[in-house]
Amino acid sequence: MRPDEIRDLFDRELREHARPDGPGVRVERAGPVVRQVGGSDDWNGVVWSEPGLGAAGADAAITAQIAYWEGLGHPEFEWKLYSHDAPADLGERLRAVGFAAEPTETLLAAPVEALTALPGAEPPEGVELRPVTDAAGVELMALAHERAFGTDAGRLRHQVLTRLERAPEHTVALVALAGGEPVSSARMELYPGTGFCGLWGGGTVAAWRGRGLYRALVVHRARIAAERGYRFLQVDASAMSAPILVRLGFSVIGTTTPYVYRRSR
Repeated sequence: MRPDEIRDLFDRELREHARPDGPGVRVERAGPVVRQVGGSDDWNGVVWSEPGLGAAGADAAITAQIAYWEGLGHPEFEWKLYSHDAPADLGERLRAVGFAAEPTETLLAAPVEALTALPGAEPPEGVELRPVTDAAGVELMALAHERAFGTDAGRLRHQVLTRLERAPEHTVALVALAGGEPVSSARMELYPGTGFCGLWGGGTVAAWRGRGLYRALVVHRARIAAERGYRFLQVDASAMSAPILVRLGFSVIGTTTPYVYRRSR
């Protein structure tokens, strides 16, 4: 499939007909948008808007979503904007009413079968890739995340623990250990009823970067996706990850920018 065809399939299966991304959340169609709603530790936001949304319709939809989440008492929610969404100035309209744009990420996708055949995909010598299946494993995973990104992993702990407890068949979580110390972690979300799995995380501590660990984690997850019958891997990639993924065979199918609305206190 061409990149634009994969993008159209992604839009249809993972956005317009989105499924909840974990236990305890719900997906709702609200007029011209699709949104996910959960608790304060879950991801809350708009995942899709109608392609034909015009200026007046966009402003009305934005106003309605702000009112909805403020009515729930949520401190914040996100409008996940993609580069091909309409109208073309939707990002400007979101900023005009108080949304803050976070760093833009590159939307990438690749056929699973192409990734499983990549050579040299074993982890570096002395590194063990260990499945995360319980709270102790989640703690190691969170520690690797915090060391790699320098950010708190509280939300990650909640999300992975909840998924492993309530829907373990939909999540693959991994931690890489060197001498018993966590040096990298990654996860994969499986989306039943679609052809896609999403890759998330993939953070590696500075001392272990450039040794092939990121590549090994991608291929390891691709092989699991293939075993379970999925066709594509999809990633919202940072500026650091995107070039590596392109070298591995991923195609750029767009960009995505999180626009976050935080309720005034």
